[in-house]
Amino acid sequence: MKNRFLTTAAALVMTTGAASADYSLTVLHTNDFHARFEPISKYDSGCSAEKNAEGECFGGTARLVTAVTDARARSNNSILVSGGDQFQGTLYYTYYKGAMAAEFMNQLGYDGMTVGNHEFDDGPEVLRGFAQTINFPILMSNADFTNEPLIADVIEKSTVIERGGEKIGLIGLTPHDTDELASPGPNITFSDPVPAVQAEVDRLTAEGVNKIIVLSHSGYVVDQRVAAETTGVDIIVGGHSNSLLSNTNERAVGPYPTMVGDTAVVQAYAYGKLLGELNVTFDDDGKIVEATGEPLVMDAEVSEDEATVARIAELAVPLGEIREKVVAQSAEVIEGDRAVCRIQECQMGNLIADAMLARVADQGVTIAIANSGGIRASIDTGEVTMGEVLAVLPFQNTLSTFQVSGQTVIDALENGVSQIEEVKGRFPQVAGVRFTFDASIAAGEGRVTEVLVADGDAWVAIDPAKTYGLVSNNYVRGGGDGYKMFREAENAYDFGPDLADVLAEYMATQGGYTPYLDGRIAQ
Repeated sequence: MKNRFLTTAAALVMTTGAASADYSLTVLHTNDFHARFEPISKYDSGCSAEKNAEGECFGGTARLVTAVTDARARSNNSILVSGGDQFQGTLYYTYYKGAMAAEFMNQLGYDGMTVGNHEFDDGPEVLRGFAQTINFPILMSNADFTNEPLIADVIEKSTVIERGGEKIGLIGLTPHDTDELASPGPNITFSDPVPAVQAEVDRLTAEGVNKIIVLSHSGYVVDQRVAAETTGVDIIVGGHSNSLLSNTNERAVGPYPTMVGDTAVVQAYAYGKLLGELNVTFDDDGKIVEATGEPLVMDAEVSEDEATVARIAELAVPLGEIREKVVAQSAEVIEGDRAVCRIQECQMGNLIADAMLARVADQGVTIAIANSGGIRASIDTGEVTMGEVLAVLPFQNTLSTFQVSGQTVIDALENGVSQIEEVKGRFPQVAGVRFTFDASIAAGEGRVTEVLVADGDAWVAIDPAKTYGLVSNNYVRGGGDGYKMFREAENAYDFGPDLADVLAEYMATQGGYTPYLDGRIAQ
């Protein structure tokens, strides 16, 4: 961490030593925070206080407070902006909705943010409450929200801020398909990002603004298209795709910044695990002449601000009530023991896969695959509390939908049974598909001997050449537990609701849920 700070500071010194007409600016940025106010593990899930004390955790608002303060001290001019999706992801959002995000974003001193799709998860009303509480503009250029009175007067397409005597234009960008991803309601329509951004650039330019930053929650690919197909955009601060951009991390999907013509595109993964720090120098005409930087890792080397830690602990107290909340009833014990679920069909696996599939069946999804490693407990007979649900699914994984070929489904199931001897978590629990495997066959050599998919009331052999819609969790879709074949899936969306919420809501609709096995996995 110290070496990265020195490198960034050195770059900054070089830029500030340029001609007097040049203007230097540090753009600090986050995206896809998803209510991760407390530190998280390297797997992006919860991290205990003990592990945090041992230096094994990342992120958390208290670290961001320290890192932002330090970064500002290194810069003569700086701004802090968000690429969207502050909402959704932990019990903090479930309980406080947007209020807690607003409090800490105000404390951190953000200068602007764009509307992410998850900002609409609870409709325009919750977004309005958030927008009325924050001390900075929230932006969305590619949507017509004039007919939605709840947000028409609290959201802007773009705005102008000043820093160091210079005007900086900020433009917001929201996913084109937000109406399919969240709940914006019928009064808002979303449009293509390119003409929307260009219209705001032209307006700002006419007002004499020649330094323009797009805050985009549209994904790395779309951001590069916007950069290529518009004129006048200097920087795009991204989000939505949770892309790691870096010049030093081998897992990065692109350089930081990614230059598209004269436009610098940046993004800082997600969950507050990184703080983006882009140092740019503009000439007198507002053109970037230098852009350098590297996201800063919010690891144990970044100290936690004590006052912020105390405030989060205070806000955590009521969450105990949520954990005790009764969300469903179970007629019998629901078996979720790892010794069972990691080698065969199990009751909890069926429940989770059924719940996942039911949630997205209206999207044309027909197959669910869940990794048994994500199943961490059984559920007792009687009242089911949210605490019990969270004990089963503690990892804050989100629902992921995507499309793959039938052959990829077969390959995925083959991976799932490849380490059954070691009782590994990759063993698949499924819905909408049935399969048979033979553990006596060598791993990877055709252990899966039959795969059937639903066809009305019948079961038919899967077609290797056909495209199927799948649902899983974001960990599996991203290649976790060996499911690398899903990384190149088409039409992937990894940021659906928390899997624990999906399970709780599904059980609530079942009355007294009765666990079952139906032979969907045979050997």
